Amino acid sequence: MRILIVTAGTRGDVAPFTGLGQRLQEAGHLVALAAHDRFAGLVRGCGLEHRPLPGDPQDLVRARTTAGSDGEARSGTVRFLEGLGEGIVAAVDQATDVVLTALGPAPLSRMAADALGLPCLGTYLAPAVPTGEFALPGLPQPGNAGPAANLAAGRELLAGADSLYAGILPRLRDRLGLPPGLTDGSDGVEGALWPVCHGFSPLVVPRPADWPSGADVSGYWWPARPEGWQPPPGLVDFLAAGPPPVFIGFGSMAPGQGEQLSQVIAEAVNRAGVRAVVQAGWAGLTGNGEQILAVGDLPHDWLFPQVAAVVHHAGAGTTGAGLRAGVPTVAVPVLADQPFWAHRLRDLGVAPEPVYFAKLTAETLSGALRQCLEEPGYRDRAASLARQIADEDGAAAVLARVEQLAASS
Repeated sequence: MRILIVTAGTRGDVAPFTGLGQRLQEAGHLVALAAHDRFAGLVRGCGLEHRPLPGDPQDLVRARTTAGSDGEARSGTVRFLEGLGEGIVAAVDQATDVVLTALGPAPLSRMAADALGLPCLGTYLAPAVPTGEFALPGLPQPGNAGPAANLAAGRELLAGADSLYAGILPRLRDRLGLPPGLTDGSDGVEGALWPVCHGFSPLVVPRPADWPSGADVSGYWWPARPEGWQPPPGLVDFLAAGPPPVFIGFGSMAPGQGEQLSQVIAEAVNRAGVRAVVQAGWAGLTGNGEQILAVGDLPHDWLFPQVAAVVHHAGAGTTGAGLRAGVPTVAVPVLADQPFWAHRLRDLGVAPEPVYFAKLTAETLSGALRQCLEEPGYRDRAASLARQIADEDGAAAVLARVEQLAASS
């Protein structure tokens, strides 16, 4: 079977699908991963076919950060999605039997799949089906408005996201020759006929009882390690030269703020009396002092088990990596689904209260680090949860769903 996985966004939106893709290939399927060109090396390095998607997500993040108004930011996003739609159509049209799609490009992926009569499965990294049990990512956290309000707010949130596609989908539908109304908006998201697998552990977010039968929580899909990858010698030496450091990284967040953030981190590390490995990310963080080493992108599954704690923006992928490693977390959420994961980590007892990025100072960061490291309960609970997550096999659940979907189509 020829399977196409479609994803768009940052490295955290791509990496988990490399592991899922490898698992599908091991089962005898041919797997291609459609992603932006900047991730072509990552995809191919994991043994998967790369199909290019237009646009650079780093440019989009920068443009949204510097936009003069919400309307300007929205217009830039819509232009990005218009180009993305054309790229997804081209990717799906290349010898495909089944389409798997991440949440962001899902409306476009579904339409492209429908044009060719292909089955399509949602593969989401964060909860994206309305529920009364909690506030969806993207809503104020923690959500305590009650079941009816949570459900209504979730539906409103998804409707707002769908509105970004309001002008794009009809034009794409007409070009593809599809009948009016087909896969416009979220008509199928809450229905059992639109299957969705969520790639996180049910121990982290239990499946809501009010979700439709088509929506599952499968367990994590761990990123694959590129073939032949070896850790930088300087990092190996740094790890061996003293007690386990903390990891600090903000992924794709805060582009252009590297100098200021690096100073905050250096002072916080000094105050907390720890060593740190700092991942440059899109902010361009740097090392400042003998106790700090700056690194580029590298597999979290290799590094995280060797650190004392992880400080990050609470993106879905980095959150999962920290839980897998069994180390406590200091969450510094910025936007989107990050506050949701930050509060989930706190509720699980593996992290202290989140430090929101807008309130990040040397004082707040050092205080959270000391709390995280000095209270053994955080590490004990993280280690216990990691042992339980290790018994799960999220990729196997997706494989079974894909083969079932293909057989019934």
